[in-house]
Amino acid sequence: MTASEAEDFWDNAPSGHLVTHIDGRIIRANNRLIRWLGVKPGALDGKSIGDLLTPGSRIHYDTHFGPLLRMSGELAGVTVDFVGPSGNRLPMFLTANIRTGADGSAELVRVTAVDATDRRSYERELLAQRKQAEADRARVALFADTLRRSLLPPVLAPPTGLDAADYYYAASVDDIGGDFYDLFPLSSATWGFFLGDVVGKGVDAAVITGLARYVLRSAAVSDQNPVRVLHNLNSVLEQKVDVRGSRLCTLIYGNLTKQGDGFDVELASGGHPPPLLLASDGSAHYADTVGGQAVGMTVTPHFVASRFHLGPGDTLVLYTDGLTEASTGTGRERYDDDGALLSFAKAHSPASAASIVEAVSTLLEGMGSGVEDDTALLAFGVPPHAPEHL
Repeated sequence: MTASEAEDFWDNAPSGHLVTHIDGRIIRANNRLIRWLGVKPGALDGKSIGDLLTPGSRIHYDTHFGPLLRMSGELAGVTVDFVGPSGNRLPMFLTANIRTGADGSAELVRVTAVDATDRRSYERELLAQRKQAEADRARVALFADTLRRSLLPPVLAPPTGLDAADYYYAASVDDIGGDFYDLFPLSSATWGFFLGDVVGKGVDAAVITGLARYVLRSAAVSDQNPVRVLHNLNSVLEQKVDVRGSRLCTLIYGNLTKQGDGFDVELASGGHPPPLLLASDGSAHYADTVGGQAVGMTVTPHFVASRFHLGPGDTLVLYTDGLTEASTGTGRERYDDDGALLSFAKAHSPASAASIVEAVSTLLEGMGSGVEDDTALLAFGVPPHAPEHL
């Protein structure tokens, strides 16, 4: 490269160049930087590099960038704002290093400035888009939470002599699962209840959830037989429903009828995980509901019925499979693959409806991201007899 070619490269390179004394006084600036700043040739000679910076950038340079350069001998990729005579700001990326003499002492500082206007605009646009995305996500999360709440009973109102507790664990704040439940009176002595899980997520699952809740309550009023209630819902789901997703749902529907010092329970299961029974004597077992098919699977489904009595100190617990299928973090192992839920129930039996729901909710919270699907809990318990005073 000839001397004239080297000089041309210095002056007309796509980046600005400065050579300064160690104290920052400018010895020479190339034409590119002079044109960017809008000053005359030679106007920068003798000025401090800090004179080219906005007040904020100068503070950063004097307190951080400059000392770092002198300590390490180089500086890479720092962002500052240059300012021209008219007050125009020029975002720049600075790279600098120190030339040392034969004795190792610092002699000069070489500075390269790259125009960062487009990058700064991009960063501002990216920040604006990020804020917009966060705002959009907050609105989606609010919508999902509002819709989720609308599909659940605002408060449980059990009959006299029965305690009830519920809990809903949302695996995602901005998505809607298909878990649902309810408890409602059918007569002065009988109350209906259900807990189910629609296959899929999102608005389509919410459509099926809302439809299922409405049909179940309506069907139970006209015919309280739990198996026929499920058949009624199955017939509705087999009809044309304007959703893109699945119409399948697993479900338990049941009746609670006051009898003596407790409640008779009659329920039907459509492919749902079996309820847990925590007895007053401290034992625990599953209700016999294995073998039923999911609602909406076929025109002629098979549902399983079960009957038992809840006496003083007994508690019935219903749940959805977000609990049993939660990841343990060990390979593909799921929480209930080896019977952990029944062991958990036995360790907490006997328990009131509120205490067992609290224990399971604590379990879910402890699993964190391992719970990949929404989980609904519903529990009914007959308070134990008060001890007699001697």
